[in-house]
Amino acid sequence: MIIQIKGKVKYPITLDPSVWIFDDRKVKLEEAFTPSTVPNEDVIESNSKSNKPPVNHSIKKYNKKELLEHSYLMPIQEFVENAEVDKKVSEAILKTSDNKEHTITYGELLESFLLFSIDGKQIKEHGPAYLYYGDGSNQDDPIKGIKVIELR
Repeated sequence: MIIQIKGKVKYPITLDPSVWIFDDRKVKLEEAFTPSTVPNEDVIESNSKSNKPPVNHSIKKYNKKELLEHSYLMPIQEFVENAEVDKKVSEAILKTSDNKEHTITYGELLESFLLFSIDGKQIKEHGPAYLYYGDGSNQDDPIKGIKVIELR
C-alpha cells in the first residue's frame, strides 16, 4: 500500500511505508512524544536541508528482535519538502481508506508523524499509515488509513 503526496506541489510523490523499517529516520512510538525527542523545528529544518535521505548509507545489521518488538513512526516533513510545495499552500487534505477527508493546516502536517509499523509489522487494518500530530495531541485517536495527502 502506498501514500500519494499531490496537489499544489512541483513533484507529486508516492511513498511506500513498507520500506521505512530500515530507514534511520524512524522513531519509536514510545519515544516520539517525550520532551527530549520531540523534534525542534529549527533542528528539523537544518537537518532536512543539509542531509539527503540515507539511501544505502543505512545498510547495517539490524537487531531483528528489536524491530519486531516496537512500533515506529516516520517524520513526514522531509518527504513533503521534497515535493517542492507551492508557497501559497495553507492546508492539507488527508484522504483515508474509508473515503473520509480530514483537513489540517500545512504547519500541522509538517510537524506530523506517520505510524507505519505496529509491533514490527506493517499496518494492514486501516493502513498503510496513521497520522499523529507532532505534539501528540491525537495519540489516542490518530487519523487512520492515510492514502492521499493533497496540499491546497
